[in-house]
Amino acid sequence: MAAAAVAREIVVDRDEPRKPSQFARSRVAATTRSPQLPYLMNVAGSSYRTIWPSVDGLAVEIIDQTRLPHAFITARLATLDDAAHAIRAMLVRGAPLIGATAAWGLWLALRADASDAALAHAHTTLLATRPTAVNLRWALDRVRARLAPIPSVSRAAAAHQLAIAICDEDVALNRGIAAAGLPLIQAIASRKEVGERVNILTHCNAGWLATVDVGTATAPIYAAHDAGIPVHVWVDETRPRNQGASLTAWELLNHGVPHTVIADNAGGHLMQRGQVDLVIVGTDRTTATGDVCNKIGTYLKALAAHDNGVPFYAAVPSPSIDWSLRDGLREIPIEERSACEITHLAGRLADGSVATIALTPDGSPAANPAFDVTPARLVTGLISERGVCSASASGLRSLFPDHAGL
Repeated sequence: MAAAAVAREIVVDRDEPRKPSQFARSRVAATTRSPQLPYLMNVAGSSYRTIWPSVDGLAVEIIDQTRLPHAFITARLATLDDAAHAIRAMLVRGAPLIGATAAWGLWLALRADASDAALAHAHTTLLATRPTAVNLRWALDRVRARLAPIPSVSRAAAAHQLAIAICDEDVALNRGIAAAGLPLIQAIASRKEVGERVNILTHCNAGWLATVDVGTATAPIYAAHDAGIPVHVWVDETRPRNQGASLTAWELLNHGVPHTVIADNAGGHLMQRGQVDLVIVGTDRTTATGDVCNKIGTYLKALAAHDNGVPFYAAVPSPSIDWSLRDGLREIPIEERSACEITHLAGRLADGSVATIALTPDGSPAANPAFDVTPARLVTGLISERGVCSASASGLRSLFPDHAGL
């Protein structure tokens, strides 16, 4: 409750996207190692990351994704509890962004208390926020391992630098996915008539809002669009939280990518009629054998794609690979979220206000598993920052020989 109250007091509430501060613009440029800045995502013509240090250097700012697409609002995270609330309540979401936010959360905690006990408490608190996305543990373990041997007086500064590094690395990984996945779209475009569009279906949001910038599943799409290839995206609405309709559509619209929002159950119909050339989805955790865990409903898209001969790819940044797991169905924990996400829906009314409505009869129970597992046999290939490989242990080893022994 305390974190939520703080968040209400500190959000910047505007109906229209704001221009980023000069500090935010310089931070985007300064923390991007490449001399060129392709695929920086747009909000009303201005480039944004999803998380950045505050101007005063005492906090971090995020885009509150629970308020999209009807309002663009930033929230200030100044404490460990703020960061934990942002992850748990899905102000930030998407495996890469969850990991980045957790890294910043450790810094916020250590600014207040840099003792061993405080570091352990912060690690435990943040790890408990979301169980499925492996990036959360990856980021927390990485930062804790680096900080544990450091004198407490130096920990906060070191944590700050590590959080910046994790954010920069995420952008670099996503650009690598863009470069690896672009040839898949180019190959399809080369077989079409001049000007004929490449139709790509995606599920949930694996765009720049799920990462620090660029996105995973959307990274090749943005690369193709920016290269002048006529692409069109079928955007699954993605019940129950509607991340496709609310988030993917919003960011594609802001970047100028042609798209159409569809009901979750329409994908198979479109595939049967040859209106889908390619499916690209994200992942919250991928096993060492190529099983892909993603937003609930991904498995059904994979089944439809398999039945209709449509290539089905998952965009897999390396921190989302769990090299300790081999059987996704048996070993990946599936988060069970509140039934209210099924029974209720938020939307904008005719007068512009946003309201929550009930969809189901009072008293009807609802189950809400947030993820499902797509077996490797249904995945055409995995797109990582190191290239494209088969969804298999041997395929992953070919790209990541440094992890082959894990």
